[in-house]
Amino acid sequence: MFVGGLRAVAVAAVAVPMFAVGGPAPVASADPGVLVYPGMEIHQGTTRCTLGYVDPVARTGYTAGHCRGNGPVTDKDGRFIGTMITFRDNTPDGATIATDHQISDWESINIAGDVMVNNILPGGRMLVTDPAVNPQRGAPVCHFGVVTGETCGTVDAVNNGWFTMSNGIVSQKGDSGGPVYTVTPDNRAVLVGVFNSTWGHFPAAVSWSATDQQTNDAVVQQAAAGN
Repeated sequence: MFVGGLRAVAVAAVAVPMFAVGGPAPVASADPGVLVYPGMEIHQGTTRCTLGYVDPVARTGYTAGHCRGNGPVTDKDGRFIGTMITFRDNTPDGATIATDHQISDWESINIAGDVMVNNILPGGRMLVTDPAVNPQRGAPVCHFGVVTGETCGTVDAVNNGWFTMSNGIVSQKGDSGGPVYTVTPDNRAVLVGVFNSTWGHFPAAVSWSATDQQTNDAVVQQAAAGN
């Protein structure tokens, strides 16, 4: 189907378009034995998702915006690991969408100061960011979700702040927010996206470059609002 001269795809997700800043962090103490890493299972209220990326220096985690929930962020055993900083989620609610529609779907998490952090994927590969590496149509990519594990395929199409994948990428409920990455010739796993949803038969992710820019803008806006 084409909408306004652009290809349209079906969406298999329900989300509420909004942008918000997290409230005061609840009084909680983390278990110092907890390790926070990309690809781990996280819970917020009744929502289970996958953590997409961890910045060990800033001690900030990232997942999908539609993963947000009430209360603190915990691991699968209910142990406190952090609190939401802010999020953006404008994933459209509907059957089709033009591919020029910009999708934003991310949440940033302030990781508790008394837990351990690293940027190592469950398979043992270090997950890094590189502004020179972006999703390209036909390029190989992999996705890790806590339900399906690691699946790999190729980028099907690159759209406005998001992209679709095919040829082996699969997902289930709980995989949202997981890292989407490409393995470079020098054997690095470079983050290119955060898993969003499945549109029709195509799994989709928001691009990391767009997400990183939006999170930086949100910090500036929050600081300006506080002045």
